[in-house]
Amino acid sequence: MTLAEDICPVPTIARTDMDAAVESARAAVGLPVGSRVVAAMSGGVDSTVVAALLHRAGYDVVGVTLQLYDHGAALKKKGACCAGQDIHDARLAAEMLGIPHYVLDYESRFRDAVIDQFADAYLAGQTPVPCIRCNQTVKFRDLLDVARDLGAEAMATGHYVRRSVVDGRAQMRKAIDHSRDQSYFLFATTAQQLDDLRFPLADLEKPQVRGVAAELGLRIAAKPDSQDICFVPNGDYRTLIDKLRPQGREAGEIVHMDGRVLGGHSGITDYTIGQRRGLNVAVGEPLFVTRLDPVKRHVIVGPREALLTASLTLDETNWLGDEASIEAAAEAGAPVLARVRSTRPPSPARLSVIDGTVTVTFASGEEGVAPGQACALYDPADPDRLLGGGFIKTTTAVV
Repeated sequence: MTLAEDICPVPTIARTDMDAAVESARAAVGLPVGSRVVAAMSGGVDSTVVAALLHRAGYDVVGVTLQLYDHGAALKKKGACCAGQDIHDARLAAEMLGIPHYVLDYESRFRDAVIDQFADAYLAGQTPVPCIRCNQTVKFRDLLDVARDLGAEAMATGHYVRRSVVDGRAQMRKAIDHSRDQSYFLFATTAQQLDDLRFPLADLEKPQVRGVAAELGLRIAAKPDSQDICFVPNGDYRTLIDKLRPQGREAGEIVHMDGRVLGGHSGITDYTIGQRRGLNVAVGEPLFVTRLDPVKRHVIVGPREALLTASLTLDETNWLGDEASIEAAAEAGAPVLARVRSTRPPSPARLSVIDGTVTVTFASGEEGVAPGQACALYDPADPDRLLGGGFIKTTTAVV
């Protein structure tokens, strides 16, 4: 029995066809057996199964785990088997698989690129998506550099997304399990990065992944998925923001969009676009946060219909489509499917350039669009294909 099994027995989970899973992983990698592949191992079941499948498939696998933050010696998660730090789980898994494993201290980079940006966005009245920032910077940009330094021909991750090559160019597509698809969070992946990335779980569903882990005797087979922002494990992001940016706790007014002052608040960072609960004002009709003004420290509220967005502008764009750039596609008025939240299906829209800025205009109003969020774009003729996207800079309301 291995050290990992001694510490925590493997749970009873329905097994998965191992040969089929290995062949699927080999097809996703598309490199000769024996090629060196770096596996980004977070300590969760997905990335661990990726490392295991690639090892089984005959690749020279090197596991790399990033230390991004520190919540103490033992971060315990309710329901987890022998709960402890994810780094510890990754190290045990690599030991069991018999592959080399490195832990890189990226706390400083992660704070600069993700945590500080997260706090600054809330201070500016935006709603950030830190997982996208992490993928965009620390994981795909910085870790890919490490993979190249280690002599790897590719880097594999546990994301549920598909990479395919058409006419010599890599495309990003939704995973076969649309309920787990993570393409929205990867819109900022550049064409150059996509050339070096591999996603071996593209053709597997989550129960199959857990089945592979159980078949291999990995103790993390039943480890719960993370439901929170990784550096805010208790979900209390406002306490973190108050600590990092105490100026966000300055009091201000709650103002109706018609100009009426309805009450006060103790900090703009307590509010997000679309919020209804916790406003503590009553005017006889349901009110929602429609806009935030960090300069005046105003929380603007209005009826639900005021949340309908006619168009939005994009910043920090990325393009994976056939056109030379997103600007070229916008100049041509390209139709797209625009996805403004990871939990919401894409909506028909059209690209354009207005005052020199890439603009997305919806065919009908889109609700709850917030500056700072991401807008991922898909191909209407091939809805599984990700074309790119950008971060939402401004919005224009229907009303």
